[in-house]
Amino acid sequence: MTQPPRGLHGQAVEELGRRIIRGDYPPGSVVDPVGFETELGVSKTVVREALRVLASKGLLESRQKRGTTIRPRADWNLLDSDLLRWQGSSAPTEGFLEDLAEVRAIVEPAGARFAATRRTPADLDAMRQALEAMAAAGTDADAMVEADLAFHRALLDAAHNELLSRMEVVIEAGLRVRDRIVHGAQHFSDSIPVHQDLLDAVEAGDPDAAVAAVESLLAQASDDLAAVRADRDETANDPLPKEVP
Repeated sequence: MTQPPRGLHGQAVEELGRRIIRGDYPPGSVVDPVGFETELGVSKTVVREALRVLASKGLLESRQKRGTTIRPRADWNLLDSDLLRWQGSSAPTEGFLEDLAEVRAIVEPAGARFAATRRTPADLDAMRQALEAMAAAGTDADAMVEADLAFHRALLDAAHNELLSRMEVVIEAGLRVRDRIVHGAQHFSDSIPVHQDLLDAVEAGDPDAAVAAVESLLAQASDDLAAVRADRDETANDPLPKEVP
């Protein structure tokens, strides 16, 4: 997944993109480029280029006499890596988390099935290294998240299907959000054994066992996230926000 861009142009894209995704400007509303220049302290050129980038992602459209408006959510390029990252940052909605979980449940079992019959020694090495990094991470939440991402990236790559590998952007978004919430709360099950089961199944060339291991892993991930939600509701009465209409 892409990292936040640098420079004034990148910062403007980030700030305005996050605001749109967050719902600060509802669909159909008119945005004020001049106001952005003043508020962000950047030039007209920077704002114009930032709006152009956001338009290319389906967030904005500009028309004569109407100005620049926010497009309906149905027009947004929701698989764009930046949009996925923006949606997953700060406080992701229940709907977003559920959508990501459903996509993972569709994609990862299929990826594991193919990986079990197509993996190469290099693929297995990449999965082993990621698993070792997970074990070495201990209580370091950031290191655990990055190692977990590397494992699942290696799993999809082992399927040797270019289009399936491109689904990495969605899988990574789901994993990063889930891992940030769960590992950040220090409330999670030991996922090393089920990842090891998955690696063993892929290495053994057993598609059914690989699918079963992925499904167990996804079930564990769902249980961990549910436990965090329950703790939040019980201690702070502050559940994750509902989807914005």
